[in-house]
Amino acid sequence: MNRGILFLPFLGFLPLVIPTCPLRCKCATNIIDCTSKGLTVTKLPVAFRPSAEIINLAYNSLTSIPSGLFDNLKNLQIVYLQGNPWECNCDILYLRSWLQWQQNRTFYRDVRCASPAHLQDRIIAYLTEDEIISTCQHWYCMLALLSQLFLLIFLLVQAILVIFIICYLRRFRRMTAKTWSTSQDLHQHADT
Repeated sequence: MNRGILFLPFLGFLPLVIPTCPLRCKCATNIIDCTSKGLTVTKLPVAFRPSAEIINLAYNSLTSIPSGLFDNLKNLQIVYLQGNPWECNCDILYLRSWLQWQQNRTFYRDVRCASPAHLQDRIIAYLTEDEIISTCQHWYCMLALLSQLFLLIFLLVQAILVIFIICYLRRFRRMTAKTWSTSQDLHQHADT
């Protein structure tokens, strides 16, 4: 009885672990039909049923596919992906790689980039890695710019602190010298 009570809290995590049918989709044992359901990347499940043979994700709002989503589906024969606004940036690398591993790429001729403009209407399976990575570099440039800006701010704060310490030490030296001369004057007056 105690073991059962200890196990109950873990039941709440089962939907996160067990692949389920995505909301508003129709699922059978080996077919998952999510055609025109307005799915986005965030609405996709973490995993599909391992028995899935056919997955239809056509005509949704998918811009990419999460890394590894199709990797553990050993029975998977085809995934319908056309009609989605695919963004061919760094996030599309997994889908491109998965498409290139498919034996019959003709099924995926309609899986094309919607953006960026220079890759628009290109078949994702035939994009080179360099073409995709070139769209990702703006993040690296922005990151480099931000890191340089923070470094500059950090150096300015350090310079201000060093100037403050130098001014404080000079003031302390003057006060010490004044105190020293005053104490010597007092000792001389006391001796006389």
